[in-house]
Amino acid sequence: MTDENAGYQNAQSGEPLALEKRVEEADGRRFSPSTGRNKDIVRDTFLEVMPRQGRVLEIASGTGEHGVHITAVAHDLNWTYSDIDPVSQASQLAWRNHVSHDRLDGPMTVDTTHADWGDVEKAAPWNGMFCANMIHIAPFSAAEGLLAGAGRLLAPGGRLMLYGPFARAGEIAPSNARFSEDLQRRDASWGVRDLDLEILPLANAAGLRLATVKAMPANNLSVVLEKG
Repeated sequence: MTDENAGYQNAQSGEPLALEKRVEEADGRRFSPSTGRNKDIVRDTFLEVMPRQGRVLEIASGTGEHGVHITAVAHDLNWTYSDIDPVSQASQLAWRNHVSHDRLDGPMTVDTTHADWGDVEKAAPWNGMFCANMIHIAPFSAAEGLLAGAGRLLAPGGRLMLYGPFARAGEIAPSNARFSEDLQRRDASWGVRDLDLEILPLANAAGLRLATVKAMPANNLSVVLEKG
């Protein structure tokens, strides 16, 4: 099993965050190598455990590829991009302009470290939220705000899907431990989070329960939380 987190680029101060080199098309669409590797299984897992109709808000949408890939087969799903990075937002808009359907919206600007998410608040309630590979490359306050926001803005029975590397009850895969150490060398506030010791207490406090955990390639997990 390969580690999709290996070999990422070191971002220089002031540059948009990217842990890998991304390819950009002439129309502004960007492609993430790691998303290219995992988008099929992420899509299939999403379709298994998340709402297949209604409105989904993606947090930290990155290149925008997951939303395109999932809505291509979930024809009753409306997907809204969000991000704080203008470069990523430009790619999301380019993907929205590229597809032949009108079920991609945004990008909206959402900083989960803020208590108020602006226009996203006005659009609530959301049937689902999706967040891939964010909480380990952001301060822990971003995870705190994400869980609080999901508890605040999801409809009853709505679900939040997190995808990425996690520790479990103090145990961590060696590749994830190395990755976490590398992240913390870049920024001491980053690092792989412990699902049981750090994330689930936040979820419970926000009125979310653990619905399921799915093992994914490269020692990643898909974690699904449901609003009561």
